[in-house]
Amino acid sequence: MKLSQKLAAEFVGTFWLVLGGCGSAVLAAAFPEVGIGLLGVSLAFGLTVLTLVYGLGHVSGAHFNPAVSVGLWVGGRFSGKELLPYIITQVLGGLAGAGILYLIASGKAGFTLADGFAANGFGEHSPGGYGLLAALIAEVVMTMMFLMIIMGATDQRAPAGFAGLAIGLGLTLIHLISIPVTNTSVNPARSTSQALFVGDWAIGQLWLFWLAPIVGAIIAGVVYKAFFTAAPDQKKQVAH
Repeated sequence: MKLSQKLAAEFVGTFWLVLGGCGSAVLAAAFPEVGIGLLGVSLAFGLTVLTLVYGLGHVSGAHFNPAVSVGLWVGGRFSGKELLPYIITQVLGGLAGAGILYLIASGKAGFTLADGFAANGFGEHSPGGYGLLAALIAEVVMTMMFLMIIMGATDQRAPAGFAGLAIGLGLTLIHLISIPVTNTSVNPARSTSQALFVGDWAIGQLWLFWLAPIVGAIIAGVVYKAFFTAAPDQKKQVAH
């Protein structure tokens, strides 16, 4: 597959993740009487990933997340030559998704970016008022577990055809746990896209939502490679 095709898939996938996931939070979470709430937003993020793991995973590997690309690279699943192009494209795709979301959301009277625009935050900008340390721990651990799910579900020894379900449901669970803490990032591209629109405090806190997910992804890549990767003889058995 050509790199240009892979990057196009990563752009579309990250675009869809931000538009679908953040869009559910901005447009539908508290909609009068029929708002989808925390559960609905969590499902929306999971469904965006699930749908395009199956839709575009065969093209680019369906990372849609700089932390995923870093974790897979550390775990020996992804070429370092493609790492930077993937990350840049994911950020651009996220920004495009946030741009479309802004155009839709601003069509309603009374809309204001001061409401947060689904940006990630801690302290007074955490939905539940959680501080910096809690946010750091949550984002590191949630991203670590997300990468463990991804690496395990896509391992050649795993049952074929079910990776999308495991990854999508895993991201849903992660959001159910951590939306109250940070609004859930585990994805620097998703965080960047919203922060650049909100500006001010969101940009000031954005460093955490790059640092923590990447640290969590690196830990997962190291751990999976060290403890769960198949030995050469096991790989031969699987191949037969």
